[in-house]
Amino acid sequence: MTAVADKIPVGTVLFRPGEPCRGFIVLRGGSLRVTLSAPNGREVVLYRVTPGDVCLQTFTCLVQNRKYSALGVVETELVADVLTPAEFHAALGEDPAFRQQVFAAVARRFADFERLVEDVALTGFEARLARVLLRLAGPDATVRATHEQLAVETGSGRAVVSRQLAGFAAAGYVVLQRGLVSVADQAALESIAGPCQDMATRVTY
Repeated sequence: MTAVADKIPVGTVLFRPGEPCRGFIVLRGGSLRVTLSAPNGREVVLYRVTPGDVCLQTFTCLVQNRKYSALGVVETELVADVLTPAEFHAALGEDPAFRQQVFAAVARRFADFERLVEDVALTGFEARLARVLLRLAGPDATVRATHEQLAVETGSGRAVVSRQLAGFAAAGYVVLQRGLVSVADQAALESIAGPCQDMATRVTY
């Protein structure tokens, strides 16, 4: 394993669609956002990578010798170690503890994908947006995101997000400011979000 001494700054693109995988990254700190873009330009967040899990994009590229099909961008400053593809395959074949850790993390990530499909395909937009607001709200109950960013999080359009946020604001559930959404009535949003509101957002590749 080769240690990465330098921290990877926010906004760094770690991989793009069509690029080969350069190694298996074990996160020690920070988070990575993985998104998928449609031909019409619309984006959706597939998952976030944080210490302790596996990035399915990277895992699939290494196991099947495929190129990336999604975009991975550093969301909060990363600290990580890197395994070259050769080191990754050797560890997977020779280290039972490493293999079990990787496979367990892959299984958790597939469960997250099932929830993502349910959330996007089978859940109304009102509930989907409520879940995203609850998930992204910081300790001060504030979501620091634009309507465009929330559209990416929910796999929808900006206009749809703006209309629904206006409805939440009129009902007293949120307070809207430029680039900020403050949760004013958490209980109401939790009721709208339903029982699946606590979707996992962790991952490590």
